[in-house]
Amino acid sequence: MHVTCGIDWVEDHHDVALVDADARLVGKLRIGDDAAGFQDLLRLLAEHGDSPETPVPIAIETSRGLLVACLRASGRRVFAINPMAVARYRDRHTASRKKSDHQDAVVLANILRTDAELHRPLPGDFDLVKAIAVLARAQQDAVWDRTRAHNRLRSHLREYYPAILEAFADKRERLLAREARAILAIAPTQAEAARLTRSKLKAAITRAGRQRRIDAETDRLLEVFRRTWLRQPALVETAMGRQTLALLAQLEAACQACDDLAGATEELFLQHPDAEIITSFPGLAVLTGARILAEIGDDRTRFDTARDLKAYAGSAPVTRESGKSRRVSHRRIKNSRLAATGRHWAFAALTASPGAHNHYNHRRDTGDRYYAALRNLFNRMLGQLHHCLTSRQPFDEAIAFAPPKSAPLAAAA
Repeated sequence: MHVTCGIDWVEDHHDVALVDADARLVGKLRIGDDAAGFQDLLRLLAEHGDSPETPVPIAIETSRGLLVACLRASGRRVFAINPMAVARYRDRHTASRKKSDHQDAVVLANILRTDAELHRPLPGDFDLVKAIAVLARAQQDAVWDRTRAHNRLRSHLREYYPAILEAFADKRERLLAREARAILAIAPTQAEAARLTRSKLKAAITRAGRQRRIDAETDRLLEVFRRTWLRQPALVETAMGRQTLALLAQLEAACQACDDLAGATEELFLQHPDAEIITSFPGLAVLTGARILAEIGDDRTRFDTARDLKAYAGSAPVTRESGKSRRVSHRRIKNSRLAATGRHWAFAALTASPGAHNHYNHRRDTGDRYYAALRNLFNRMLGQLHHCLTSRQPFDEAIAFAPPKSAPLAAAA
């Protein structure tokens, strides 16, 4: 008897449903989110034919959590079904629009019964890649948190402290620069910045790590802080300075988290056998390479062709066609983390690879806008990465961006 299993995941409990090949409900159970609940699930599966040789496939609406991790570790095929797809399948089975946790578990089981070949099971990545994925995603989240903290601080400083914004307007890192954060820590208001002595300011930027042109930078900052600026009332300015110190503490914590997680991610990534191939690509440093590996994994059966990988990353266009209407646009449903890393990769490759730069210029000349040309470059290099990882060979500029073959000369008349 062919049995499929559906699990409706909830925070503290899970509803389990098993259906056979004729869509009959043959088993149901509510389990807790603990070791005892997992053992109850294994017993239910075993009662209906589950074995190491023929494990029952399982559908669930998430790819994360202890339950999913334990199911994958036991060798079972686990399918993470998008909740939007589950909602469409639910309408297929009932027109009353009723909903319950048990009913959703039955719908998930029926999805595998009827359309298992249309869904991809979770990849069989090695534990090293899973650990890299945890750190790489946490580091990427920390970068986004740092950006949000920076933007909040900058928005607040615009209300009362234009001098600090002017002082670091030409710096690439703006308020993320160590010198800016060091000065804000000792002078969170314009009044305190104007009263800074040369020795105190010099000591602050030295503490921040500056090693060159310290005296010139100190004089420049003193000149900026001692200009005439618009000011808030003194009491209000002091209160806003206290708020700045609180926002600065959040920014410092985010910066520290970024640095710590980046170091741990790079250390783990360099232990993986794919690291050498990935970092051989122009524009892929150790950290961005770790993010790429974290999202594509090392299960080479996951993406049969480069086209599958491109669709997953969102770099391949999608066509919408109906009657005489036909429109080609970029994909909105994609792995957003991989797509974000791809933009950084393509941009960095412009200066690291002459072939990538020529390809980008060609796309721009043919009418692509900036982001479209970058996305097309990422699409091409992603296909090259798929080939190199499959064939176990490093990137070769001469092969990746080989000049087009010239057409044979026509025979003389």
